[in-house]
Amino acid sequence: MKKYENFCRALENLKDIFEYEEPYNNVVLTGLAALYEICFEQSWKLMKELLEKEGVTEARTGSPRQILKSAYQAGMVTDEALWMDALAARNNMAQAYNQAAALNIVRQTKKCYYSMFVTLKTTIEENWMEQE
Repeated sequence: MKKYENFCRALENLKDIFEYEEPYNNVVLTGLAALYEICFEQSWKLMKELLEKEGVTEARTGSPRQILKSAYQAGMVTDEALWMDALAARNNMAQAYNQAAALNIVRQTKKCYYSMFVTLKTTIEENWMEQE
């Protein structure tokens, strides 16, 4: 499944965030924040595809917020508040880049977002992927 592969590659790249420590120069900070944004995008698009495949009609909206809510209701994610925080962080970066927002994303990724993505990957592999 292409979206699953994209998510896995993005998650593997995101792991690089742990190789850097503060203070970050602007280029490193921007790059680390971008790794988060890419992984977040790939994660909700994967959720959307899996939910649509399961016949969840709300998944057709294309709205990341609705996809996250549907994923929570379907048991694909267990911490809706954390995912909504992650969405808000992504939206803050997408609308206007600033160093404070980027630094917050990098810190939050190290603290909780990275493990959130890892948990999603495990849940999908165990419960949502067709066994071959």
